[in-house]
This record gives sequence, structure tokens and C-alpha cells, in this order.
Amino acid sequence: MACGASAAECLREWEELQDGYQHIQDNHKLYKQKLEELTKLQDGISSSIARQKKRLKELALSLKKCKAHMSPEQEESIQETQSLIKERQNVFFEMEAYLPKKNGFAYKDEYEKFKLYLTIILLIVSFSCRFLLNSRVTDAVFNFLLVWYYCTLTIRESILINNGSKIKGWWVFHHYVSTFLSGVMLTWPDGLMYQMFRNQFLSFSMYQSFVQFLQYYYQSGCLYRLRALGERHNMDLTVEGFQSWMWRGLTFLLPFLFFGQFWQLYNAVTLFRMIQHPECKEWQVLMCGLPFFILFLGNFFTTLRVVHQKFQNKNKDTKRN
Repeated sequence: MACGASAAECLREWEELQDGYQHIQDNHKLYKQKLEELTKLQDGISSSIARQKKRLKELALSLKKCKAHMSPEQEESIQETQSLIKERQNVFFEMEAYLPKKNGFAYKDEYEKFKLYLTIILLIVSFSCRFLLNSRVTDAVFNFLLVWYYCTLTIRESILINNGSKIKGWWVFHHYVSTFLSGVMLTWPDGLMYQMFRNQFLSFSMYQSFVQFLQYYYQSGCLYRLRALGERHNMDLTVEGFQSWMWRGLTFLLPFLFFGQFWQLYNAVTLFRMIQHPECKEWQVLMCGLPFFILFLGNFFTTLRVVHQKFQNKNKDTKRN
């Protein structure tokens, strides 16, 4: 009897699951239909905006050409039209922020994965050069990899900026300076000066890769949560807005960031002192010291400004709650 009752309950539960399954199928069918409608609507709006922007651009050029042959009354009307054209372009920019970029998120995701994979590779290679391989050839390979990495980052970031990504100006310039620094390290010939700075540089490179690894997980975690809450665009790379729940992760990350920045200052001071060495003849000593000092100043003061802004946002969020 117990077995029969159990079998009846199982059959009844199966019927309930069938009803639920049918409900899911109906909802999924409706979802696909609405998604197709939404996609068509998005494509239609994007095409309309593109056509309008093209015609506005052509009209703006025509108005410039006609400006030399118009009466004062017409000139006033033309100026008003030009201001309206600029206003219309700003409105279209705001509209496009809510529309999906073609292949935008896929490229953004690929960019983040590229940074993560290269960070891991650079960490392994710098560790190998520091502790396993004491050769100028392997050092050159490592520095060439750094040059290629930073060059690729600057190119990819330019593409992302053109697609609406908000990347702060310093972080773009930071990669140009890092490219120059890596290029100078690549050309530094083997000798007493190079060997004096080699281990310090490789140790710093290992630590920098480790911090970049931490930064990746902090930023990706914040962006993932904000996107889930619908508060962030898919093409964003860094978090401008701030929520109180982010503070815990940031306070964990800040000591690592500041330690790395003061290590950059220490590298600069070390190189400036090496210039005074009687056997220092390589121009690379000065040309490496200056970029390290610039990186320290830019990173340190930019981090302080960002922390100050986020601390203010945290206080506002606390008062609001």
C-alpha cells in the first residue's frame, strides 16, 4: 500500500511538472517572439539614427559652404540651424548609449580576457627570468613581450573608446609610457648597470602582474554586479559610479596598489642614483628613470583622486540609506 501510495504521489508530481513544463515552453516562446521584436526595433532605430546622422553631417557641410553667400537674416537662421544640428547629434549620442553596439560586448570581453591571459604569462616569464634563467636573451624576449602587450592594449583601447567605452585619459597615457619604458629596457645592453637593476626590475614586474591580476577580479566583479543591476553599460571597462558594497573589495586592493606605486618611485630613485655611478655610460639609465617617475606621479595622484570621489559617493549612499 505504501508503495502504491508512493507511486500515486510520483505520478501526481509528474503531472504537476508537466503543467509547469508547458508553462515554461509557452513563456519561452513568448520571450523569443518579444526578443525578435526588440531586435528588429533596435535595428530599425539604429539604421534611422545612422541615416539621420549622415544627412545632418552633409547638411552641416553644405551650410558652411553657403555661409559666404547669404544675407544677414539668412545668417541668423543658419546659425540657429547649426546649433540645433549640434543639439540633435548629442541627443542621438544619448540614444545610442541604450542601443547594443555591433560586436561591442564580444570585443570588450575579448579585451579583458587578453589582459588576464597576458598578465598570467608575464608573471610566469618574469619569474623564470628572475629565478631560473639569467640570460640577456631571455630578458630581451620578456621585454619584447611587454612592448607588444602595451602596444596591443593601446590599439584595443582606441577601438573600445570609439565604441563608447569610458576609459580615463591617464590610463591610456599610462600604457604609452609603459610601452616607451619597455622599449628602452629592450635596448639596454648587458653590462654592470643593467645587472645592477635587472633583479629589481624583474621582481617589480612579477609584483605588477600579481596586482593586475587582483585588479582584474575586482573590476570584473564590480562590473558584473552593476550590469546585473542594470546600472552599467556593457562596453565599460572601469567603474566610475560607486556603491557601498564595493568599498570592502577596494580597501583590500588599495594597499597592494600603493605599494606598487611606491615601488615605481623606488625604481626611479635607484636609476637616478645609478646615473652618478662612475661607470654609468648608458643613456637607458636616465630614460628608464624618467618613465618610472612619471608612472608613479600619474598612478599615485589618479588613485588618490578616484578614492576620494568613491569615498564621497560611499558617504552619500550611506546617508541616503
